[in-house]
Amino acid sequence: MELMERYQEAALELLGKVRTTQKDVIRKAGEMVAEAAEHGQKIYFTRVVHGIEHDLISRGGGPIFYQEYKKGETALKEGDILFMGSVSGRTAEEVELAYNSVNAGVKVILLTSIAYSNAVEPVHPSGKRLYEIATLAIDMCVPVAEALLDVEGLDARFAASSGIASTFILWSLTSVAVEKMLAEGYKPGVFRSHNFPGGPEHNEAIKAHYAEYGW
Repeated sequence: MELMERYQEAALELLGKVRTTQKDVIRKAGEMVAEAAEHGQKIYFTRVVHGIEHDLISRGGGPIFYQEYKKGETALKEGDILFMGSVSGRTAEEVELAYNSVNAGVKVILLTSIAYSNAVEPVHPSGKRLYEIATLAIDMCVPVAEALLDVEGLDARFAASSGIASTFILWSLTSVAVEKMLAEGYKPGVFRSHNFPGGPEHNEAIKAHYAEYGW
């Protein structure tokens, strides 16, 4: 089998595992997002798995209620949601942010690999990993060290998997949130591509319209 086909099969298997084992947790996360957005609370993303969050923030097809968390600038408030992503779940700085956020009443939704987290020692003084602190943890189901394939001739496993897993999870839970909001009489604005005719005008209009929600 060609390496491309091996990768595609492994990637589809991974997404299938996420879909079947994390369905209820993903749905819960989406419901949390909808509730926060409906009540005017903020929904922030820290850096999620090498920047995947930018696929949702201010992009064509993305909802208006997501915002970027900026260290030293963003003032998190009780009831806000903070999305975090760490495959290993052990980075001390991220654990500290999660710990402080949860203690302040912020709901931390985490994307991580439970298997990877349990395979490495925590480095935060609390002795905890991110999934042990987060309000809700979604397992990306990626393997330890996250690469999917052993390839003859290579001295390390090949093909990182956290990117496709996190993208799949984030758009899945966002679908839950949007569907719930529409069913409850809320219409979240959705950005159009900036390069599509009328896109910039549409985007500025919905920003102005939803400013009253703090989005």
